[in-house]
Amino acid sequence: MTDSARLESLEFKCAHLERAVQELSDVVYRQQQQLDRALLLNQELAGQLKSLETAAESAGGPRTEIPPHY
Repeated sequence: MTDSARLESLEFKCAHLERAVQELSDVVYRQQQQLDRALLLNQELAGQLKSLETAAESAGGPRTEIPPHY
């Protein structure tokens, strides 16, 4: 294999590797966006659940009432 052919082969492989790295970087970026949205949604739902629990406790819901057989 001549030096020119070897150089061309290396450039070809390097170009493919650069493309693969960029594609993987894009995937990681999209996954991070999805993770950020999931974490935000989780925090919002946890806050809503806490509000519902507080409202149920202050309304004398079943969590705070003693069952009649006691």
